[in-house]
Amino acid sequence: MEAETTDKTKNKNSLNDQEQEKEVKVDNMSDQDKNKIETKNTNGLGYKWPEPIVRVQSLAESKLTTFPYRYIKPPSQRPQITTINHKPEAAAINIPIIDLVSLFSGNEYEKKRLSEACCEWGFFQVINHGVRPELMDAAKEGWKNFFNLPIEAKEAYSNSPKTYEGYGSRLGVEKGAILDWSDYYFLHFLPLLLKDFNKWPSLPSNIREVMDEYGKELVKLGGRLMRVLSSNLGLKEEQLQESFGGEDVGACLRVNYYPKCPRPELALGLSSHSDPGGITILFPDDQVVGLQVRHGDTWITVNPLRHAFIVNIGDQVQILSNSGYKSVEHRVIVNSEKERVSLAFFYNPKSDIPIQPLQQLVTSTNPPLYPPMTFDQYRLFIRTQGPRGKSHVDSHISSR
Repeated sequence: MEAETTDKTKNKNSLNDQEQEKEVKVDNMSDQDKNKIETKNTNGLGYKWPEPIVRVQSLAESKLTTFPYRYIKPPSQRPQITTINHKPEAAAINIPIIDLVSLFSGNEYEKKRLSEACCEWGFFQVINHGVRPELMDAAKEGWKNFFNLPIEAKEAYSNSPKTYEGYGSRLGVEKGAILDWSDYYFLHFLPLLLKDFNKWPSLPSNIREVMDEYGKELVKLGGRLMRVLSSNLGLKEEQLQESFGGEDVGACLRVNYYPKCPRPELALGLSSHSDPGGITILFPDDQVVGLQVRHGDTWITVNPLRHAFIVNIGDQVQILSNSGYKSVEHRVIVNSEKERVSLAFFYNPKSDIPIQPLQQLVTSTNPPLYPPMTFDQYRLFIRTQGPRGKSHVDSHISSR
């Protein structure tokens, strides 16, 4: 008990400087500015879910005799699966793999492969990305330990539709919606005004410290990827980053927990969707497959490399590139034998900047496809209706 208390004190002190920095920034703001932030964060959503929340992990551990109808997908949405590999062979990897050391050293062939991946797949894996494997493992292990805590410890961080920050079990506020077979934890890294360590779990004892370092490393990686994505569009390296708000970007994390599912052929861990933000840097479970990517008319089950990240293009980059780059539908399947944990890091535009096709990519023969819209306005769709394929970004294509 004394050791645990010492660890908590140490973690608190190690983050104290960052907390003070955030407090100073808040204290220097006017009441009007604080109210603006509060209004932006609310997005018109309430503090309560429309129905009582049921934790999927609790359902999975309750030895169900019948499968709950609220998780049964319509026949057209059900995954066509019979068995799922738990330890995929390297030869089965089927989305492009990009070596970032080669890419950032100026290898033109690697740049071409990345461009093709963004245009044709919307997904790619990155190796030699610079994030320490030990840090990645510590982050994933910490979250596995969190989800194995008693339910009472996790409920202390229960979230609401207002910001989604905290421990959750559903996306969207539609009453009576068919739900996904997953729980999650959502937290903010940037802007610093939204980064609140009190909303991060305190157990296991080092999780805040580990995730703080993890977040900083992925923000760096996101910036490096944005530069090469911009260059490959024929733009200045900093163009996409500037369109996101320069250094004033958004960054957040959703840790996905997919419990064992007694009827995996009827359910999904996460319904088909394209990510509403900028780019997503996913740290998947390399021992239990689950991510499926739509490629043409086929759902491809991705087999991840150990300590690689899976990167995908989000709707905001598709809009900025005037559909030169594609955000692609993806979903998550579940299985009856293994649980999965994955960490999805979202690198997003500043929430109040209008996002529209970049002028350099608009011509008389390639007019702008999308009207301007802020990310705050855009992501309200998925926060109210939940994941619904590509319907949101497609619905905003201009009629002209």
